[in-house]
Amino acid sequence: MKIWIVRHGQTHLNATMVMQGHTDAPLNAKGVLQAEAARKKIGEVHFDKVYSSTLKRAITTAAIVGGVPESEVVKDSRIMEVNFGRKELKHYLKVGPRMVLFWAFPRIFRAPETVETMPSLVSRTHSFLNDIIAEGRKEGWENVLIACHGGSMRALCGYMLGKKHGYIWNPLASNCEVRVFDARPGKRGMVESYKI
Repeated sequence: MKIWIVRHGQTHLNATMVMQGHTDAPLNAKGVLQAEAARKKIGEVHFDKVYSSTLKRAITTAAIVGGVPESEVVKDSRIMEVNFGRKELKHYLKVGPRMVLFWAFPRIFRAPETVETMPSLVSRTHSFLNDIIAEGRKEGWENVLIACHGGSMRALCGYMLGKKHGYIWNPLASNCEVRVFDARPGKRGMVESYKI
């Protein structure tokens, strides 16, 4: 089984460098074009299951890249973006030094008060992957698509690569970047990636 992980397309908050976390911003026109370009780039692959977080930007991306109507996208809150608490909707340059240091070096610096911690992010995203890998093996799925966010994608990729801390922080995936992983027992690793 292959697991295809895609970061959502651009929103107006991405474009203006604002922390959006749990804010439910939809894709902007560029974000829709990015998702369409990602679908074109990966070709006519058929997905046995298409998942996304419960946020509009991920749902729309999942439907476009997955080639399914939004009603067929399975939504799961465990792959939502990090909850930025009081840093939500603040410009990247106005979140304060503690947030900047945490977001750049989460292994060294702790999350500021009200911001979700790395152990929380890792726990929920890894729980999600454990469930879908088990179900996929049972059902004989070949390809599964997951549309998520910059932070949650880092944890999902860390799981698939067996990283000690449970996430791989750099490089950050660009909007609608797709990373493909082999989820067969004993074969875990990245096999392809597509950038728009």
